[in-house]
Amino acid sequence: MMPGFAIQRKKGGANMSTYRILLVDDSPFMRKVYGDLIVASGRFEIAGFAGDGEEAVRLTRELAPDVVVMDLEMPKMNGIEALREIMAARPTPVILMSAVSEDGMRETILALQAGAFDFVRKPDAAAGLGLEKVSKILLERLLIAAETGREGRLRLLAQTPPSAPVPRAPAKPAAKAPAAVPPARTPKERQIPLRPPVRPPAEAGPPKTGGAPASSPKPAAESTQRKLPAAGGRESAAAAAEAGAARERKRTARAGGAVRSPETVPEKAAAPAVPDRPAEAPARTPLPVVRLVAIGVSTGGPRALHQVLTALPADFPAPLLIVQHMPPRFTRSLAQRLDQSCRIRVREAENGELLENGTAYIAPGGLQMTLAKESPGRYRIHLEDGPPRNGHKPSVDVLFDSLVGLSELQRTAVLLTGMGSDGARGLKKLREDGCETVAESEETCVVYGMPRSAIQLGAAAHVLPLHEIARWLIRKVA
Repeated sequence: MMPGFAIQRKKGGANMSTYRILLVDDSPFMRKVYGDLIVASGRFEIAGFAGDGEEAVRLTRELAPDVVVMDLEMPKMNGIEALREIMAARPTPVILMSAVSEDGMRETILALQAGAFDFVRKPDAAAGLGLEKVSKILLERLLIAAETGREGRLRLLAQTPPSAPVPRAPAKPAAKAPAAVPPARTPKERQIPLRPPVRPPAEAGPPKTGGAPASSPKPAAESTQRKLPAAGGRESAAAAAEAGAARERKRTARAGGAVRSPETVPEKAAAPAVPDRPAEAPARTPLPVVRLVAIGVSTGGPRALHQVLTALPADFPAPLLIVQHMPPRFTRSLAQRLDQSCRIRVREAENGELLENGTAYIAPGGLQMTLAKESPGRYRIHLEDGPPRNGHKPSVDVLFDSLVGLSELQRTAVLLTGMGSDGARGLKKLREDGCETVAESEETCVVYGMPRSAIQLGAAAHVLPLHEIARWLIRKVA
């Protein structure tokens, strides 16, 4: 026990349970700060403290807490490693304290896919996150996690690990062949009057040293303009060749509709990168969009999205619009992570971009996403800094409402795991407008909130377990 901090036990009333929390952080000061805040709420008691990942795993077994609050960066065993051992030995709701940094965001997404229940950003004055705001969010997440754990739903996080990533042959060293930097697309080819969309992550330039794989775009706070690697150096030439080879393999794997394993994808020599839609050659004309899938999801979303999206073929004949309740910048990391695992393209949505089949667009955290018709078969994404809806920005209801009236589209709307009721009213409007509607069944929801609200409203024409939704979409949409 930390000096100067007594483990307190408060009862919140005759009809209110008190939940036991294991607090894990290598900083005694932060353990003190968070511990005081947690106990002061009256709904929780501190079961114990841990200063590293190994101690967190041991105390989770010994103390059997209702929830573990854990930092990601710790000595001996980091948060992700500890999380995996906890979920294997004794499935327990784990809420991560995540830093607002590129590494912190990537690790948070990995942890969510590894079984973490949720995360809370650490206080950060630059990001407008004071201690008071963080504390409020933490207490809300703690209560939901504790109640979910006592309902026995944490088995879903422990028993349904993400499927293996789609194997992609590693890029070969560029020393065997000269590198070629792809030319920029022409304005005519982009056909987007607003900010041009970023290319799919596999086509992006080289990452920062120690950062994401070559298939992930370089993160940016606001603008996501494509940036080509600088030419004329050994390192830049090698990076360009690697990016070009990876791009060609991904394009080959996604072409023709066949799902290819690493054994069936033809190996190519390290040749110059294929020019990206040269102006003198006919540009690839996107097929008209006649079908659309919209998905809303919250708590438990990264794993649920992984399970659904990785099951879709490369030639899935519809775009997917996705609202995942997540703060700004984290959605970019989520999109990058999913794109590495999926046969379809997955990207964070850009304002003004034209929808393409076989691509999933994730609404950026902090912005509302809607869809507008430009002409028959052509639809553009619109992003705006509008007010929250149902406490969320992005909001599922905002997206779903924008799809009402687009009757020329074969629309399918899906509501997955998540707390609250966001998306339920929008799903009902879509069903009344002739849209196919699906809600995830209670048996596979980590948090049976949003789907339950939709079902109670009569908004869901179909109620399916998570593992059946992708197959249903393929049959229905394809």
